[in-house]
Amino acid sequence: MPLTRMEHLLVLTDDIEGTKDFYCRALGLEVGARPPLEFPGHWLYVEGVPCIHVADRDAYTAHSERLGIPASPDAVDHVAFNGNDYAEAVARLEREGVEATTNAVPGAGLRQLFLEDPNGLKIEINVMSREE
Repeated sequence: MPLTRMEHLLVLTDDIEGTKDFYCRALGLEVGARPPLEFPGHWLYVEGVPCIHVADRDAYTAHSERLGIPASPDAVDHVAFNGNDYAEAVARLEREGVEATTNAVPGAGLRQLFLEDPNGLKIEINVMSREE
């Protein structure tokens, strides 16, 4: 089974609109097309790719149980995004009132931002430094 790329991450939430708004405002994702699924939610896109799926926790859990595939309570530690403008990422988060922790990876020329979405999901943003 040759894999080609990661497709998406599903975020289960009790507040689908608030979670959607966070990802769009703080990270710049865009709401895009979503098929008519059996539970409410949104598909959020980066450069035309639906990478974050947001779903109502209770409705998705019930749907999963009907399929015989129980929903996981919290099996994901974080979701990571690549970025290309560290200063703009920091400025956007500050404008939106989102606190982020910074980290530099020695010898890799990589700067990182760590933050949490409204559900406590850790988000990592990686930007290659132009200085190294």
